[in-house]
Parts: sequence; C-alpha cells; structure tokens
Amino acid sequence: MLCAQGHLNKILGGLRLKPPPGCAFTLPKTIRLRSFAKINHGLKILRKRSDGYHELRTIYQTIGLHDRLEISLSRVGKAITVECDNPAIPPGPGNLVYRTCEAWAKVRGWGGRMRVQISKSIPLGSGLGGASTNAATTILGLERLSGDRLDATARQRLAAGLGSDVPLFLLGGRVLGCGRGEEVYPLVDLPSLHCLVIFPGFSVSTAEAYREAGLGLTDEARSAYIGSFGAWPHFPLMSWGPAENDFENVVFTRWPELARLKRQLIRAGAEVASLTGSGSAVYALFSSSRQLSRASKLIPKGWLKFSTRTLVRDEYHRELYEQ
Repeated sequence: MLCAQGHLNKILGGLRLKPPPGCAFTLPKTIRLRSFAKINHGLKILRKRSDGYHELRTIYQTIGLHDRLEISLSRVGKAITVECDNPAIPPGPGNLVYRTCEAWAKVRGWGGRMRVQISKSIPLGSGLGGASTNAATTILGLERLSGDRLDATARQRLAAGLGSDVPLFLLGGRVLGCGRGEEVYPLVDLPSLHCLVIFPGFSVSTAEAYREAGLGLTDEARSAYIGSFGAWPHFPLMSWGPAENDFENVVFTRWPELARLKRQLIRAGAEVASLTGSGSAVYALFSSSRQLSRASKLIPKGWLKFSTRTLVRDEYHRELYEQ
C-alpha cells in the first residue's frame, strides 16, 4: 500500500523546474498560490521519545479549504517581508513563513529580496495545519519562481526542520505520517468526498494536548508495538471509515459539545467524523452534497463551518498555482 522511497522521489522530482541555459532569472517574479488545509484520518500516540516529542502514526488528507499566498522575489536589495491580513499572525521571525524564507535563502544562497503576502481562511489553532501549509507552499513557490529546486531528500529535510506537519504538504493527497509526523509516505488516494469542517471559535494548545494525551506513556514500553506498525487496526487503509484520534480523549473531556457534535454528524450520515489533529476543529465526510447540507444545519450558532472536499494528490498539485 505504501509507495517506495524511489516513487516518492519521482513524485517530488517530477515537479522540477529549470531556468533556460544561460539565463539566471527568467521566471515571473511574483506567483500566487493556494495553500490547502489537512485533516487527520486517525491519529495514534504511541510513546514518548527521548527528544521530548511523541511517536505517532496518522493518515493525513488534504482538503480544498485554503489560504492564499502571493510570493515575490527581487535581486535588488536584501530583506524578508511577510504580511498577513490576520493581525493575530506576527510579521517577523515569529512567523513560520518568515523562518521558511530565511531557511530557504540560506540553503540556496539567495541574497535578494523576498516578500510573502498571506490571506488567511484556515482558522488559527484549529488542527487544520494552517501555519504548516503556508510554510510548505512558500517552499514550492520560491522554487517555482527561482527555478532553483532542491532534490527530494533535501526538500523534505528543510520542511521537517520547520515543523512536524510541513512535509506532508509537499506531497498532498493521502499521506502516512510517522515519527513525530514529519516522516511521510504517499498512500494510494481514495475517491474524493464532500467535507464539512467546523471550527468552534476557540483553539487548543498543541503542547498541552500532547502533554495530557501522553500521560502514562513510557519511552520504551511500546517500542515493539511501534516497530511492528501495530497501529494499523486503527487506520482503514483500503476505504473511508471510522478512525481513532487519541486527542479526542483529552479535547472531548474538556469540551463535551465537540463530542456531541461528532455524534450528531455520524447520525446525519457521515462516513467519517472526527477531531482533526489536536483540535479544535471537527470534520465530517459525506458521499453527497445533500447530506453535507443537511448536516451543516446542526452546527451551533456562532461556530464557523466550511463546505469543501478532499483533494487527491494530482488535483492538489494542479490547483496549487493560481493562473
């Protein structure tokens, strides 16, 4: 079911863009991209690691909900500028996109100006990967603009150094996440489904959620379980279906209204309903838009809801770049 590393390299390497011979910079200097969100189709926390992170297994799935990025490069001057229409997002080194630009410039030896403008639609602190997808999309956009592309291994290493969820957005579609989530493998895509995403208006601290969810886990007690990939019974690899997210034990205890919403969505006909990541967003997958429309009426007043769909890998890469 998993693609081999060679196939992963082929997927990433096939996106390579090279400038014409003898021309240092001929591609457009500004590019506009869609930065897609993700959901987690199951998430198992297996043990605490010696580096302070938790070992996990998850299946990521990209969806159509997206932010928009406009990236510009210039050889005149030397500065990084990141602007966002959401005032809660810092413009400087505290912004993951800013750090992405710094890291890419260092790796590629870029000495010019870099500017990124972000238009946010993905809610902050929702478990939908908003910051991580912006970082990965920035890498892809900078490579597209400059024509200077890292090899697959170096690109994955750069993304993993920026955050655990960043590498998955270099692949898109349905992706297996191992390690702390940064070790990714493309899975065979399943047919697209209608996706309802609900954000209750509050965020969940990822660090606190991991701390509470990891209580009682030891460093070595489940190492054999990890090595044998024993978490697979919790992941329906061949079809959509129920998948367990260990963070629900923590988040649903604190916010029972989210647990109640999940039950309502399942009764409304959802093939899958789950917390995504460490929350706070909940999603539901439906086979028809009519089912999704009926289920959307269950959302409490004041909560945000997004009607979208799951994105397979080919469509993900095709839709990244705006015309």
